[in-house]
Amino acid sequence: MYVYVLYHTKGRTVTQSPTLTPAQAFDALYAFCAPALVRQTYLLTGRRALARESVERAFQLAWQNWPEVARDRDPAGWVRATAYECALSPWHRFRPRYRFPEPPPADPGDRVLLKALLSLPPSYRRTLVLYDGVGLGLPETAAETEASTPAAANRLTHARAELAARVPELSDPALLHRRLAELASTERLRAQKPEPVRTRGERRNRFWTRAAIAFTVAIIGSTALTLRTAPTHYEAPLAPAHAVRGVPQKPALGPLSNTEQHLRAKLRTETANGPERLVPLTR
Repeated sequence: MYVYVLYHTKGRTVTQSPTLTPAQAFDALYAFCAPALVRQTYLLTGRRALARESVERAFQLAWQNWPEVARDRDPAGWVRATAYECALSPWHRFRPRYRFPEPPPADPGDRVLLKALLSLPPSYRRTLVLYDGVGLGLPETAAETEASTPAAANRLTHARAELAARVPELSDPALLHRRLAELASTERLRAQKPEPVRTRGERRNRFWTRAAIAFTVAIIGSTALTLRTAPTHYEAPLAPAHAVRGVPQKPALGPLSNTEQHLRAKLRTETANGPERLVPLTR
């Protein structure tokens, strides 16, 4: 049995009992983090389906790398960073299901806030959600966004300024934190159960493993066929044909003279073989 660290929040570390299996530890981490992560990714993307998909994909990757995640100092932070990366991937714009915006929130104030959030650059939006939404400190926010502390502070300042320009009452950080929490909770986004997430992740891993094996076998087979059928020596290519100019045409044969006719008749009467055909007779 192993001892897995489940989460580390504001100096408080909670560990599971040594009797828990890896699946039970994963389920506990999922139950603790998934509902909040779905709401946070919704603030990043403004899409409900994409928020759930990103969180499920992050946990599938966590289950795939569970020994590493379980021994991480902050497993919840590992999953959160992965979910944010999946949610903010620029490749989603090429997917047909995400080409058109989803219906906005019913409340007019929530619609204005969400529109203002989505107008921010992705890095500013992520920094704002981590600091004012999740409640991380500035060093932790900078580490999770892979930026220096001054760069994270600069992004946070600009993000707050742009939000305050669009929604003036959000210039108060305490009010901004409350409004972000309200916007995320009003949608009532629900996360999937942990067992289906683990099962789909395992099926996905098996599929890609089999696909990689099949691709490798195909490459080996094509290489063997190429080695068997490839020529073993160099053959110079044939030069392209072209017309020869300046050669006189062969003249047509005219009628035979009397001497030529006599010689032809004599040749026809003589034997076809023998020295007479090769050695001339002396007179």
